[in-house]
Amino acid sequence: MLVKKIKIIVVGAGPSGMMAAIRAKTIGPDVVLLEGKSILGNKLLLSGKGRCNLTNTEDLQLFLKRFSNGDFLRDAFKKFFSPELISFFEERGLKLKVERQMRVFPQSDRSSGVLEVLKKELEKLKVEIIYKSKVADLLVANSKVRGVRLEDGKDILADRVILAGGGASYKFTGSDASVINLAKKFGHSIVHLKAGLVPLDVKQSYLKKLEGLTLRNIRLKFSDGKIQVISEIGELVFTSTGISGPLVISLSGKVGDLLVPGKKVYVDLDLKPALSIEQLDARLLREFKLNSKKIIQNMLKELLPLRLIKVFTTVTGIEPLKKCSQITQEERQKIISLLKGFRMEISGTRPIEEGMVTRGGVSLKEINPRTMESRRIKGLYFCGEMIDIDADTGGFNLQAAFSTGYLAGESAATS
Repeated sequence: MLVKKIKIIVVGAGPSGMMAAIRAKTIGPDVVLLEGKSILGNKLLLSGKGRCNLTNTEDLQLFLKRFSNGDFLRDAFKKFFSPELISFFEERGLKLKVERQMRVFPQSDRSSGVLEVLKKELEKLKVEIIYKSKVADLLVANSKVRGVRLEDGKDILADRVILAGGGASYKFTGSDASVINLAKKFGHSIVHLKAGLVPLDVKQSYLKKLEGLTLRNIRLKFSDGKIQVISEIGELVFTSTGISGPLVISLSGKVGDLLVPGKKVYVDLDLKPALSIEQLDARLLREFKLNSKKIIQNMLKELLPLRLIKVFTTVTGIEPLKKCSQITQEERQKIISLLKGFRMEISGTRPIEEGMVTRGGVSLKEINPRTMESRRIKGLYFCGEMIDIDADTGGFNLQAAFSTGYLAGESAATS
């Protein structure tokens, strides 16, 4: 059943889809925004733990290096980058702030403020939004897009279609990879979907004893025996199945690439990165001398949380009630080795549903980076998380979503 014919359809009302609709409608054509859920920006509300890390003020060259396929984004960023995004929101009344590592947040620390600006702009421009309208198929003839078919059987014809359906993470928000599958159906290559920005699982049985424990000011080193991935100094949290926290999340993509059949991947926790092995040895000798009558379990409280001390004494085989004066040189070296390299084996990443972003997606080889148009289907455009780009935490992924959405909307409206 034919409903109507319009100029541009945008499928998906996440950050990239809303920006695509805003940019296209600003230029002039009729735009319909289709959203499968009953509200806009479901996933946006969750970003940055509800605070919404909008973007980052790093310069363009550094910004591009944050992505696995950064060069693809050069044209999109030249068109609409962090200064333009910041201006977009501030000109519409949202006050922003720059925090450590150049991360940009709303001053209110509430993602709802970001969503409200986008919603008001859509309303002001009179973009038609159809909720609970899941797209079941694309209408394509002679390698040119003609519109979409909804799940209820209704057809909406259009000259241009922008796909902004998201990836496969946080499925409850609507990102269920269904729009990626539509792209695949019409001949687009899909780079295998994997979890990005996700906690890691480890094999060690003593994890239950450490669940919920947070370690601060530590450094991580992941290795498969050949390749090493080393973190900055930061924070880690033990979970029921492994490790999480900012350090782990930001490196999870690179670690995931190391996890191939037949290879073991380990993480070494440097619990005292500010001290060399020699400095740590000197400190232990000093502490042992000053606390010779103390048992080792109590003395280690100066260096470690109690729950970790219990694991340390188990792993080293040192009797926890042994006095410091009785600790041998060999036992002291075991303690130092653990403090500088507490090793665990990585067994995998958490499922893609738990990832903050999706790695993989529509192959960049089949998208024109100057327009975001498909190289296979004329009039079909892609933007946001459903294409094969992903980055570290820090506002980079959201900026990519807004930038690719902006470029797709402009290209569709002017072609």
